[in-house]
Amino acid sequence: MKTTAKVLLYVATVLSCVNCWAQSPAPFQFRDLFNGKDLSGWVNVNTDKDTWSVRDGMIICTGHPIGVMRTDRQYENFILHIEWMHMEAGGNSGTFLWSEGTVPEGKRLPKGLEVQMLELDWVNQHKQKDGTLPPIAYVHGEVFGAGGLQTVPDNPRGSRSKSIENRCKGKGQWNTYDVVAVDGTVKLSVNGKFVNGISKASVKKGYICLESEGAEIHFRNIQIMELPPGVTTAENTAPVVKD
Repeated sequence: MKTTAKVLLYVATVLSCVNCWAQSPAPFQFRDLFNGKDLSGWVNVNTDKDTWSVRDGMIICTGHPIGVMRTDRQYENFILHIEWMHMEAGGNSGTFLWSEGTVPEGKRLPKGLEVQMLELDWVNQHKQKDGTLPPIAYVHGEVFGAGGLQTVPDNPRGSRSKSIENRCKGKGQWNTYDVVAVDGTVKLSVNGKFVNGISKASVKKGYICLESEGAEIHFRNIQIMELPPGVTTAENTAPVVKD
């Protein structure tokens, strides 16, 4: 079965389950991970006090220093909706799923599954040694294991998985990611269309992180629908951090 067909079948199965749950006495529902007013429910891991702030219903990230802010608890199976907008050409950021809640000594980012958020001009600003440009697909929602997390990419670019269609918008424009994460499999929708994914993640329960990586970025409308737990073992779970 072709990759696109597999994605559609997977999403259709998940959505059919969601429709069944919606008709049950206690339906699964989206809830806010960001309340639009303050950073309740989020923990600053290794950035400055002023790296993250809230204004006009948005999380404002200065991009400095490089590091992350995480949720105050772990998540296993879920659907995540998040909207983001870069404010600088070539801006770099991302969202980490199933992440560890701390950063190893000497590192700036945690172990986790990164869903890349790059501004379109990034490829022009980071030419390869021979002068050629990186593939534009790199900025359109590449998904990969960071810090030692292992995956099987749907659309391999080395160990990473690249989007099969370029759908991200440039600086000053909002982008929408919808992420289905179930039992070590992730499918990513970029601005209304599923175009990327991974499977067999070595970690499939952990924290969700927002990344600060050198450029101002805004986030809004961060929502999550938690799904039933799977067969995740302690070995597949990120260490719990006692705040």
